[in-house]
Amino acid sequence: MVRIAVLDDYQNVALQMADWTVLGKDAEIVVFNDHVADPAQSIERLRDFDVVCLMRERTPMPRSTLEALPKLKLLVTTAMRNASVDLAAAAERGITVCGTGGVGHPTAELTWGLILALMRSIPFESQAMRDGGWQTTLGRSLKGKTLGLIGLGTLGGQVARIGVAFGMEVLAWSQNLTARRAAEVGARLAPLDELLIQADVVSIHVVLSGRTRGLLGAPELARMKPTAYLVNTSRGPIVDETALIDALENRRIAGAGIDVYGTEPLPATHRLRRLPNALLTPHLGYVTDDTYAVFYRDTVEDIRAWLDGKPIRVIQA
Repeated sequence: MVRIAVLDDYQNVALQMADWTVLGKDAEIVVFNDHVADPAQSIERLRDFDVVCLMRERTPMPRSTLEALPKLKLLVTTAMRNASVDLAAAAERGITVCGTGGVGHPTAELTWGLILALMRSIPFESQAMRDGGWQTTLGRSLKGKTLGLIGLGTLGGQVARIGVAFGMEVLAWSQNLTARRAAEVGARLAPLDELLIQADVVSIHVVLSGRTRGLLGAPELARMKPTAYLVNTSRGPIVDETALIDALENRRIAGAGIDVYGTEPLPATHRLRRLPNALLTPHLGYVTDDTYAVFYRDTVEDIRAWLDGKPIRVIQA
């Protein structure tokens, strides 16, 4: 019997999104819908499992956790990059780590959902309607405004093209961005300071790394227009959370659309939850039916291939 744990299935859909029966009768699948933040509790929960299936970075797998799971032989993480898994420690312990394919466009789509909701006060007006109100705010149009993109990879490029379609001027910056790449998607390469000063909307699309952690702190936020919005659908720690809360509380920027956080799930008492100019979503960028279909289909394929002694989509340290 091979025991398989499927973690953090918040919507309770994992078993519906793929055919798990191909793993055979000797595979015992246990799905956990809740999130365990305490490492000791996580270790206790997973101690008797041979395979653990991770949904993105929801449950970290540092060295200390891996060393406390003697039966673990296979880790499957959705997508091919997971910074919360200690790959070196896994390799030392003979734990195979595999990834899955993914779908890129949902996060770009959510980014524009947040931008439109902020610019037109959609959540506020929706609630006002329920409370009996009518036309309580004055929206702002996108055409003629400036969109500033921090990062212009696959997702950033998709967001840029939509900005151009709306008639926006698009500025872009990242450490290695070239003017040629920017021009390919209708953007103009600009220094970070210029982008922050000029943009009406700043949207983040860089990967979290040592170079980008805390990239936007108090000095950078202070360069933004008081009428500008910040949107983050990448990773929470790219923005200094304390500095962002201060900027929002003191109206140094107009507002923020935030999908990602330093601690997830975001604690119920977190200060961000109380800010009227913070539009919050619970890390929904990749949470769509087509994304999950790929994630769980490939997860099952990874497990079946490993059981057959021919692991696929292996992630190396």
